[in-house]
Amino acid sequence: MPAEFHIEALAAGHDRKSFSCGVLALDRYLQVQATQDIRRRIGNCFIACDGTGQIAAYYTFSAASLPLADLPPDEAKRVPRYPLLPAGLIGRLAVDMRFQRQGLGGALVIDAARRANGAAPAIFALVVDAKDEAAVSFYERLGFRRFLSRPLSLFLPIGTALKAIDLA
Repeated sequence: MPAEFHIEALAAGHDRKSFSCGVLALDRYLQVQATQDIRRRIGNCFIACDGTGQIAAYYTFSAASLPLADLPPDEAKRVPRYPLLPAGLIGRLAVDMRFQRQGLGGALVIDAARRANGAAPAIFALVVDAKDEAAVSFYERLGFRRFLSRPLSLFLPIGTALKAIDLA
């Protein structure tokens, strides 16, 4: 993560109105819905702030499960034959247009992997539902793999993510 940014939980005092990533639905979520989801325990929202406290990026994180049958065969053979595996869902991830191309998206994924690794319940993988092929390409560059039955949904085993972090 670039040194001038830090990641923290979204709180009431953060100015969300000036955030603009270029996707109205993602902007609106942060501005209107995120605190409601946090309050209802639907998901948590973590933000990357610059030195002035301005929100540069955010992601949401919640519990999920992934069907074993959706994994590619090479991945499925390495895990127990449980029908569902525990996962952490990165539901939304967005970077303000003023801060794009600075590595913040990747830094947020690393933060999610670290939170998943430190969580009390076990989490096998991070899961994302990409909004389009450009987002799929972003996640694939970070090591995510596509599910067999859902081409815009991807996963990254936590073990794989932690190995990549150690190499970085």
